[in-house]
Amino acid sequence: MKFYTKYLTFNTKKHREYINITEEVHEALFASGIKEGMILVSAMHITAGVYINDAENGIIADIDEWAEKLAPFKENYNHHRTGETNGDSHLKSLLVHHQVIIPVTAGELDFGPWQQVYYAEFDGQRRKRVIVKVMGE
Repeated sequence: MKFYTKYLTFNTKKHREYINITEEVHEALFASGIKEGMILVSAMHITAGVYINDAENGIIADIDEWAEKLAPFKENYNHHRTGETNGDSHLKSLLVHHQVIIPVTAGELDFGPWQQVYYAEFDGQRRKRVIVKVMGE
């Protein structure tokens, strides 16, 4: 079995942002030379996430509204007693999860129709990373 690792770096302009990283994941697969296996894509920060969904502006807005409704910004999170003010960002990360696994078949990302990989930033405007780990033969 072979392994290939690539790190993606982000420094978003907005506090919350959703970035399509499908092309970067595909480039890592191509660079790896792996034809059969899987790819782990994982946010390396606890206020960010990675998910798979449609690359359609309406669903992205819906995801953002849903996350804000379930984990709204507010002043009185217990986490804020530590001096932080990003308790909602931690909770939003839990909603979309921090990683995905993508099957690789015949050297391609084996997606269903419309599926794309997204990086979800919930506490942005600072440097963060995502690891892309390709595994297989």
